[in-house]
Amino acid sequence: MSEELKKGLEGVLVAESSLSYIDGDEGKLVYRGYTIDDLARDASFEEVVYLLWHGELPDREELSSFKESMAEERHLDDGVHRLVRELAEADEEPMAALRTVVSNLSAYDADADADPTDEDANLRKGRRITAKIPTALAAFARIRNGDDPVSPREDLDHAANFLYMLNDEEPDDVLAETFDMALVLHADHGLNASTFSAMVTSSTLADLHAAITSAVGALSGSLHGGANQDVMEMLKEVDDSGKDPLQWVQDAIDQGRRVPGFGHRVYNVKDPRARILSEKSKALGEAGDMKWYDYSTTIEDHLVEEKGLAPNVDFYSASTYYQMGIPVDIYTPIFAMSRVGGWVAHVLEQYEDNRLIRPRGRYVGPDDQDFTPIDQR
Repeated sequence: MSEELKKGLEGVLVAESSLSYIDGDEGKLVYRGYTIDDLARDASFEEVVYLLWHGELPDREELSSFKESMAEERHLDDGVHRLVRELAEADEEPMAALRTVVSNLSAYDADADADPTDEDANLRKGRRITAKIPTALAAFARIRNGDDPVSPREDLDHAANFLYMLNDEEPDDVLAETFDMALVLHADHGLNASTFSAMVTSSTLADLHAAITSAVGALSGSLHGGANQDVMEMLKEVDDSGKDPLQWVQDAIDQGRRVPGFGHRVYNVKDPRARILSEKSKALGEAGDMKWYDYSTTIEDHLVEEKGLAPNVDFYSASTYYQMGIPVDIYTPIFAMSRVGGWVAHVLEQYEDNRLIRPRGRYVGPDDQDFTPIDQR
């Protein structure tokens, strides 16, 4: 057994997966053999979730049936609604609220007592969790602002329905298409921290709700999903400072501050998802206010040239979401709303060929200590 220490499990192979492939040197991301560029351009979020869960793209009949089955699961039980309201009125952090809600969904799931490895039951659970997260998130965001929740519509696609529930108006085609593309881009990304958390949990034969709850908790950190909110708060700070963004970022670096949205444990070049989202951010800016895109590109150019750092997906998702009118502190829950498709797929893979995930740690503590009874200490 190797005694080489790999902190953070960096470079350690722990599983085989047929779900997504990343080439960090080429800046390439693939879901089940399809490039992210093709999927982002031509596939809907529902098509991508079907692909991840079933291993192939659906035909029209299969997609229609899948979308219908997802839409039917959007409504929340009264108990879940009460919990969402309680969390919103208590001003709970959005990711903490989402973590609590996902766990609570199991209390109302018809397959809650199924064997954890029952694939058909897990697909049904996965549909319910994926369909209900947007409803809970939109209701949470509205209630804390003093507005009534908006009931989901079954005639809208997954992305358009969320924007409708959030804003109480049906989004135009540009906004719906942009948000759907963002969901596609975030749906899966190999064994990232949240996905691995879900796999570790499911490897104990805990159920799907427990695994997804673990994943939400892992995603909430600023070194994972929380970075997208940090990016937008940085851009707003640049705007409030009145400084040229180039001067602002240099001052931040001189002060030892970390600039969020840059660097990646896998990519050595620009994240392909950032490239796609930067185009969307620019298009939204051209239809409204270009300053957020301009700030972003100025900061990107400087850090690429001076530090050799390339932006990741969080960097341009921030300005894209902001220009769509989405509240900054629900950016990370939206990440979860998309990534749940990948989490479910990886848990299904884990159950299919399960082995308890149990790494070793090297002990570096004291040795041969003499024990002193309590009344002699």
